[in-house]
Amino acid sequence: MPDHPRILGAALLAGALLLAGCGANPEEAEGVLDSQQPTGASAAAQVKDQALYDRLPDKAKQAGKLISVNNGSFPPYEIAGADGRSLTGASADMSEAIGQVLGVRIEHVTVDGLPSSLTGIASGRYDFAIGPVGDFADRQKANDFVDWVKEYVVFAVPKGNPDKIGSVADTCGLKISVMAGGSAEAVIKKQSETCAKEGKPKIGVQSYKDQPTSVLAVSSGRADAFFSSQAPLTYFVSQAGGKLELAGKGQANGFDDLYQGAVVAKDSPLRDVLKDAFQKLMDNGTYDQIMARWGTSDNALDQAGVNLATAS
Repeated sequence: MPDHPRILGAALLAGALLLAGCGANPEEAEGVLDSQQPTGASAAAQVKDQALYDRLPDKAKQAGKLISVNNGSFPPYEIAGADGRSLTGASADMSEAIGQVLGVRIEHVTVDGLPSSLTGIASGRYDFAIGPVGDFADRQKANDFVDWVKEYVVFAVPKGNPDKIGSVADTCGLKISVMAGGSAEAVIKKQSETCAKEGKPKIGVQSYKDQPTSVLAVSSGRADAFFSSQAPLTYFVSQAGGKLELAGKGQANGFDDLYQGAVVAKDSPLRDVLKDAFQKLMDNGTYDQIMARWGTSDNALDQAGVNLATAS
């Protein structure tokens, strides 16, 4: 694979919009996602914790597996394969270790967008999402979060930051791409309303179903910036051949403390089992090893938590 992506033109971006609902990363995103994967061995094999296994829902023990849903486009955490069932990234390594601790296999299913993931979990179609998914009070109405990372929201912009974006307050009149259904979309839409109240031009909000298509909008000039979580944006910028950079770092950008984690249905017995499994990996050093391997150590937590958004 090439060390740097091919920056695709507007014509290919149009094709990406048509293919964004395929379930895995769109083919047009290959230029963004094709990169050298982290080298070195993954985390050491884990020993099954019989006490945690015994606490699993009977359905999981009988099937010998848990089904984790993802939307496939949240590198370096989740990078979905074209088959819609294979997954690489920090979340894939973490789920492999958790599966070993719990003594069950974790299968991955890629679906079209975050709303589909959350709906499937709430309905029982999927057991959980390894995530990490943003933990917010409104999402806790139907889901519980087992938080295992802390995140920040920033902008990916063309090299040199031509629009001089220093924070979300500098985006009036600009074209900003976001991931549909995500928290960044809600914040940027609220900021657009603020711009209008201040007599400034509204923001041109461009909502896409996956991260690769959103960043391609910036690479092609269709959008002025992509507003999203810092960890994946750092990954995209590192693969853009010097054509992109981060902006708005160190700013609240419309968010309080932002936690992200695995998602289960509200009051699911799986919630506390996952929390204790994550904590076991944190305590034995496996968690830190995986986070370091994928360049996400700055997002690491010392303790796994449940619904930390309401506790902050």
